[in-house]
Amino acid sequence: MNNSIITLVDDLPNGGITVSALRALDFIVPGEWNNLVGFRNTVRKVTGEEDLERIQKISERALWIYNDESQGYQGAIWAYQTLDKADAAMGAAAMANKIGEKISFLSFLNKLTPSADKTQAVDLAIKVVGELVAFCKLNGMPTRESLGDFSAALAEEYSGPSLMRMVALVCFDGLIPLGPDFVDRVGDIIGGMSSAGLQQNPLFQKVNNLIPGDSTQGKLDFIGNSFDSVRGWMSNLVSSQGLDPQMIIDHLQGFVEIADDKLDYLAAFLDLTTNYFEHTGTQTVARRLILQAAEEV
Repeated sequence: MNNSIITLVDDLPNGGITVSALRALDFIVPGEWNNLVGFRNTVRKVTGEEDLERIQKISERALWIYNDESQGYQGAIWAYQTLDKADAAMGAAAMANKIGEKISFLSFLNKLTPSADKTQAVDLAIKVVGELVAFCKLNGMPTRESLGDFSAALAEEYSGPSLMRMVALVCFDGLIPLGPDFVDRVGDIIGGMSSAGLQQNPLFQKVNNLIPGDSTQGKLDFIGNSFDSVRGWMSNLVSSQGLDPQMIIDHLQGFVEIADDKLDYLAAFLDLTTNYFEHTGTQTVARRLILQAAEEV
């Protein structure tokens, strides 16, 4: 890893589009997510510790644990970062597709980019796999055998930045681009995809090393099984909160300036301009790391 966990947390922004977009979702999980930035500040908030000497010891121990690759923290950060970098590229492709639909002389772009729905469906499903991979690395679990543990933890244990990340996934990568029936649509698209089709997908090409499986078909099966493991949770979140695309858009417009005639581009815009997976993922890793360090010093 190029940066230490202390640098990563210190460099998290206090504002910007990512933070604003996440704050717009507070109505779904009120007060669940606070944008903790700065490593020492995070130590204080997570542990309640005020003694500067102990904060320093916790920070030093946290850095030592993070640098131990066998602990899994670096692997989790890599998963979150990889997904957001690939997501930005996917957003560019989706944006080009929308431009091709709207402007006739750029219609050739439709021949060069995947359909927006298929791209968004693969994006969402692969992000679920990425979350599963990070969860397993943080908990020392084998990825292929831990779908049940992941599903149970999502329903019973996820909180703070981890819960906000999954709520954002539902809203930004599910509801806005694919509509209220996105769970079924993603399932149908992934279920109907061939291994050859997945192999040609630009997002898969960027993150295929992240996905367990000995072959492309094996990876496709794992993507489908991973998405199936969270379908119930996603459907319940949407139904219990009465969520729909317009509700999310209305709340976003309170934090981010979005013209009504540009809503077709909103999902691609969010992919291009936000890194909510990396942002909240860094906060999740820091929290887990600090709690472990505090127990060991």
